[in-house]
Formats: sequence, structure tokens, C-alpha cells
Amino acid sequence: MDKDGVGGRTMRAAGFFGLRDVRLVDVPHPGPPAPGEVLVRVAAVGICGSDHHYYNEGAIGGAIVDEGMIMGHEFSGWIAEIGSGVERLRVGQLVAVEPAISCGTCEFCRKGHPNICPNVLFCGSPNHVGAMADYIRIPAENCFPLPEDMTPAEGAMLEPLGVAIHSVDLAHLKVGETVAVLGAGPIGLFTAAVARLAGAGTVYMTEPVAYRRDFALEYAADAVFDPSAEDASAEDVVDAILQATAGRGVDVAFEAAGASETPDQAARVTTPGGRVIVVGIPNDNTMTMTASVVRRKGLTIKVVRRMKHTYPRAIELVHSGAVDVARLVTHVFPLDTISRAFEVVNGYNDGVLRAVIQVSE
Repeated sequence: MDKDGVGGRTMRAAGFFGLRDVRLVDVPHPGPPAPGEVLVRVAAVGICGSDHHYYNEGAIGGAIVDEGMIMGHEFSGWIAEIGSGVERLRVGQLVAVEPAISCGTCEFCRKGHPNICPNVLFCGSPNHVGAMADYIRIPAENCFPLPEDMTPAEGAMLEPLGVAIHSVDLAHLKVGETVAVLGAGPIGLFTAAVARLAGAGTVYMTEPVAYRRDFALEYAADAVFDPSAEDASAEDVVDAILQATAGRGVDVAFEAAGASETPDQAARVTTPGGRVIVVGIPNDNTMTMTASVVRRKGLTIKVVRRMKHTYPRAIELVHSGAVDVARLVTHVFPLDTISRAFEVVNGYNDGVLRAVIQVSE
């Protein structure tokens, strides 16, 4: 990192310096926005599952973290400065930010799929600075103004909610269809909630952490099964879901755990001709399903890559009260306690669902 920012100005940021080593540092201030950009004073940033991967593994697949990388991509903030040519935003406005900056010119962007743009810059990844800092420069088109009654923490939760919306979009869910969601972390919980809004009949979930099973039952699920129990009454989650559906299986299974066994479980609990939507990121960068199960059932398998064109719907769902994202924000930490925040998230301590870093007020 350079020692000084523009005009010698610096700011605070959360830098990654090795496995389980995230700490507060001074970094260069990003300076004034370029044409078409805005400078955002960051308000709130969620600690996402991908941040968890970087923290514990130093990489997600081939995306290897550089020392000093600023993390964070689920965020909201206030417009601090506006670059030339930006007309729809105003200084002081609270916005949620789409963290994926697609090129807009490649084949996939032109087809309307910016989420798979091969040239994308993604905040808080090895190829672009993240939002766990006082300020960030971002294209104005990535900013979405929030209603006056929406909080910064709710704005930060629009990114994982957007992933859930995109996941349900990929499933082409029909009214009354049965759903299984494997994993009751924030993405799984939001996916279950959105599936319910999209018309799902019965929603089953699986989750090894007891407090998350309890929360899932209150939040969106009809039944939640424990994949980790080892005593005589232990539930085999595949058998449990099959029994609950009279042996038929569910129409759609969402894999949202990122565990080594959950993709195959998703295939096994899905009815012939059903759909499997893989949302989670596996720790070991491999995904395994039993070929005979997938083939004989004729399953459709889709893999979720972030989201696309979901922020307006996400804002409306939260603003209308259709999805309560605030309930998942169980912990709020100031930026100067970033190390403690990651420790709590990494250890699943104190009933944490989503921890949010409050950068400014």
C-alpha cells in the first residue's frame, strides 16, 4: 500500500494480512470521484460467507487474497461527492451498493448477464478494493437510493437478499411446489423467505447449528432437520425429507451450506424431474453429486453466480415488510473492533446470524 492518499489524506480500513488475521490499518484515501463515479462514505458492511472463506482459507478457488486487501462487499453508505455526469444521485443520500462492477461491453453483459461478466471487478475480492473502510469510490450506476425509513444495516443486507432472489429466479418456482433449503445461514434463510413469497408450499430446511434451526422455524421453515446429530435418534436429513414428502422428494432443492456433502444431499432429496440450485461455496473448491441419482432423476442443476438486476426488487421487499432483513442482523461492531467481529462470526459465537460492521453514523 502507498503510505499517503490523495494530498496525503488517509482513512481507516480493515486489511487482510493472513489466515484469520484481519486488522484495522490506515490506507490512502480514494480521493475525489472520476466522471460517472461517486464517493461513498461507508455506513454499514455485512461480514459475508465469502469473507469467511477468505478469512479461513485465503482464497476462493483461484481468487487468492493479497496481503493488505480491504474486505467487504455487502454495504450501504452516504453519497459524499459526485463526479461529473452524475445526475440521479445527491450528496447526503443513503444508498445500497451493488458490489459487482461489470464491464458492460462483453458478450455476457450485452446478453443481460452482468453477474457472469469475465471482466468484473468485485468489491472486497482480490481484484478490487472492498468497503470495510471509511470511503470507497464506485460507479454511480451501482448505487441504489434507499427509502428514508430504511436503515444502513438493512441497506447492507440487500446484497445477500439479492442473491436469494436470483436463486429463486433460477428455480422457476411454481405456486405450491415443495422446497428444501440446505443450510440456514443468512443466504439460506433469505432464500427460504423469498421462496415462500414466490408461492412455495412446504419449506424444509437443514442446519447443524441449534440456534439457527430454532430461528429458521420462526422465520421461514415448516420443518428443520439436523444433519449433525450422532445419537440414536439422529436424523438422516435425506431420509427425513423423503419421509416428510411421502417418499416423493421436493420439487426444488437449494444448496446453501457450502458443505462437502450438501450438493449430493440436494440431489437425493429432489423429486425426478426436479431442480437443484447450488448457492453455497464449497470449502474445498469441489462439488460432488452421485451421477446415477442425477441422471436417473433427470435433474436440472443450476449454479448461482452472485445476482443480477435484483436490487430494486430487494428494496421493495424490505420497504414493504415482505422480507424482514433486520432480524438477521444479530450483531453490530464498530470498525475498530473488526478483529473481534471476525472471531465471533468464525466461531458461530453468541447466536450470530449476520454481523454488521458500523463504519460511520
